Amino acid sequence: MGNQASARPSINVLIVDDEESQRNPLAAMISTWGFNVETASDGQEALEKLATFSANVIVTDLMMPRMDGFELMKRLGADGNMPPAIVLTAFGNIETAIQTIHDLGAFWFLEKPIQPTALRVLLERAASQSKLSEETARLQRQLSHMGVLVDMVGTSKQMQQVFDVIRQVAPSKAAVLVVGESGTGKELVARAIHHLSPRRGGPFVAINCAAMPETLMESELFGHEKGAFTGALERRAGCFELAQHGTLLLDELAEMPSGTQAKLLRVLEDSRVRRLGGKSEISVDVRVVAATNRVLDDALKKGDLREDLFYRLNVFQIALPPLRSRIDDLAVLCETLVTHLNRKHECNITSVNSEVMDAFRRYHWPGNVRELRNVLERAVIMAGTGEIQMAHLPYDFGVSVGSRPPAQIFEPESVRLPVGTTVGDAEKALIQLTLQHTKNNKTRAAEILGISLKTLFNKLKEYAPQPAEAADANV
Repeated sequence: MGNQASARPSINVLIVDDEESQRNPLAAMISTWGFNVETASDGQEALEKLATFSANVIVTDLMMPRMDGFELMKRLGADGNMPPAIVLTAFGNIETAIQTIHDLGAFWFLEKPIQPTALRVLLERAASQSKLSEETARLQRQLSHMGVLVDMVGTSKQMQQVFDVIRQVAPSKAAVLVVGESGTGKELVARAIHHLSPRRGGPFVAINCAAMPETLMESELFGHEKGAFTGALERRAGCFELAQHGTLLLDELAEMPSGTQAKLLRVLEDSRVRRLGGKSEISVDVRVVAATNRVLDDALKKGDLREDLFYRLNVFQIALPPLRSRIDDLAVLCETLVTHLNRKHECNITSVNSEVMDAFRRYHWPGNVRELRNVLERAVIMAGTGEIQMAHLPYDFGVSVGSRPPAQIFEPESVRLPVGTTVGDAEKALIQLTLQHTKNNKTRAAEILGISLKTLFNKLKEYAPQPAEAADANV
């Protein structure tokens, strides 16, 4: 036993109990297991001790004077600083203990009198969870300085600034508003905030306000009781309940109906929801991250976004830069996306060749990182192995509003057409060149041309030489 204690990494345990006759023997027993132990007589003293004692685990009674265990965990949770907590409860208070675990996210509960074996097992597990969270946070800090933060990548100055804000805001409970063009990765920001927060063990729930019919929006957000409206055949929990102790992403917030925005504001202020058709309110503990691709000033002026809701959510604002303004990130983005797509499609792409990268750098990327991912996904499937070349890109890559002049599709193979060439002849030349490039692989040619295989066969049938009698009949 002594050898195990000496080998244990330093784990700090804070015991909070108002009865000295139980607090001190408990502290002595836990100390013999190799833990560093500090004690407090109630929640208020515990907060004071935590200012200088960094606890990895808290063991707390529920019923105490001045500040009870419930209020202690509520305070710590509000500050985003609650370590795993084991709740001690007297006989008859198990229901209260279970409610505490559900409402405040405590680790587990034990009924008094304490069984030492059960307590030790729980302490070991809670300590492992605490250390794992600390190690994860440490590794994420290291990776972020290398251009990686959770599922986000970027070494540019703009993205490093975004990473800094995410790291600062994640441990808190503050609301966050993420703004940026479509495809810039607003949901990835929300997921990074959730992953780096004390709520990482809770659910992450996302709802797209633009994709939800107005008639179903409130039910989706707040839930409904059976019979609340036609078609409500059973009780259903809303997104706020589903995200309890976790994070809720409200994507495309400005598309939410104004009436629903008003009800949302009340929920954010009171932390309570009422299901449609319900008679009572339900307490919720949810971190809200909102996102929009709209220009905020325009949305506010038009009344699409309520000012009071905007100010309630805009505690922290994170503005994501478009891909065209962080072209320096293209290389690391391509490397990360290709690695992911190789796994997804069981391919073996080793690199993106320099010609393709040059074309990528010249392109405007109106669809941002989402468009880059789509282009690379097609290219990975088309190439299958080796490096991605220009021939693997969509035939119309580079042709978009605001783009630079389109890159050549095949090089040195190319189509040169004199002025006056008809659209039909140009189409025929492009199809023939594509078939030459694919060594007459019609399926692959159709993919490159962006048409169906049936359409390609119909075109080839049109181009086929007609018999003389058929040609005479058409004269």
